[in-house]
Amino acid sequence: MPDALNDLVTLLGLEALEENLFRGHSQDLGLPQLFGGQVLGQALSAAGQTVDSVRHVHSLHGYFLRPGNPHRPVVYQVDAIRDGANFTIRRVTAIQKGRPIFFCSASFHGDEPGITHQPAMPEVTPPERLEQTDARLERFPGHPIEFLNLGNEADPGEPARKRLWFRLAGDLLDDAALNRALLAYSSDFNLLTTVLVPHGIVFGDPRLQIASLDHAIWFHHDVRVNDWLLYDMDSPWTGGARGFSRGSIYDRQGRLVASTAQEGLLRVRDA
Repeated sequence: MPDALNDLVTLLGLEALEENLFRGHSQDLGLPQLFGGQVLGQALSAAGQTVDSVRHVHSLHGYFLRPGNPHRPVVYQVDAIRDGANFTIRRVTAIQKGRPIFFCSASFHGDEPGITHQPAMPEVTPPERLEQTDARLERFPGHPIEFLNLGNEADPGEPARKRLWFRLAGDLLDDAALNRALLAYSSDFNLLTTVLVPHGIVFGDPRLQIASLDHAIWFHHDVRVNDWLLYDMDSPWTGGARGFSRGSIYDRQGRLVASTAQEGLLRVRDA
């Protein structure tokens, strides 16, 4: 496993301080505050360590309360809300300097048979073909996540759409819980900034104030995040200084493996 991916797996591993109490280190991605995906992944990791391994997370709903400090550790307090016959629910609060910066609820469910349906995966250029063209592979320095952008595509009647392939480069254990925590971490990249597509504004514009308010993810299948996944994102609405985005994540076989939704603060100041 390359050092960058190993470091990220270690980041999500957490240190058990006491029963239902964990501590995680932080990473600095050069953003103004702690990356939201970190607390999503670590909170899910903390919750999962208190749940029987035969049950897998199927949904997580979280709220970002305060900007986190990327230079300080985060403490995660897990509350056992429900241990039912079929579902287990945990509430997790992320704390820095004695104050909550994030909280979420996560629900876990065992495998059961059932009827199935899903939308077809969009027809897009495969990642290997993109790599053979002039498509630019994007990556944070020293970070394992890789992106291949397919461009901003808006279908008729759809004001904002963004599609890309992503993966965590390197070898990874076939661990369902770890892969889902890494998917939660990765799902925070690019989702909210989809609201900017129809407005000609890019992330980093000095006029822009943008911050995540909440994040939801539903896990539909086990997934391997070190293979290419298609992230199909759109923003159906923006207004009132808020923007809303949603996403569908597909694996190579065309299975819908996860769905996401996010709302964020969105202000554009006069120049």
